[in-house]
Amino acid sequence: MSTLSNLKLVAVKKPRNMPAIVIRRNKLATKLWEQINLAQSQLDGKPFVVMKYRSIKDSETGLRKQVEVPKRIKPWWFQSEGGKVCVAVKYGSWTIELAKGKPSVEVATGEELVKALTAIKAAVEAGELDAQIETASASLRSGFRK
Repeated sequence: MSTLSNLKLVAVKKPRNMPAIVIRRNKLATKLWEQINLAQSQLDGKPFVVMKYRSIKDSETGLRKQVEVPKRIKPWWFQSEGGKVCVAVKYGSWTIELAKGKPSVEVATGEELVKALTAIKAAVEAGELDAQIETASASLRSGFRK
């Protein structure tokens, strides 16, 4: 009994499902992780490949099977008119505004790009961009309605 007395015991149940904003936040954090690793691999000169599963139909047997294929990752950064590197955060096909009227972050080098993406990922995980994620998600979902 003395071992349990050292622990903080609470009466909390595991939630059945996560709130929608937490799911969206995790989705964006995963995409930012891919962008960080893509930028870092380009700096190092090494390829970065994420594999995904795709279901294909075997032409000989007619059965469907899962095949692992490389996932295509498009970089979110681009060259600005001034020669600087700018990165815009995407949620689906929508660009998230990080501040009012400012959707991009301007950096000078690749190392700063990785630092900026890491800072944005930390902000997403802390919940600082929840309102922007919610707006982008609502806009994205409205495109699927008929």
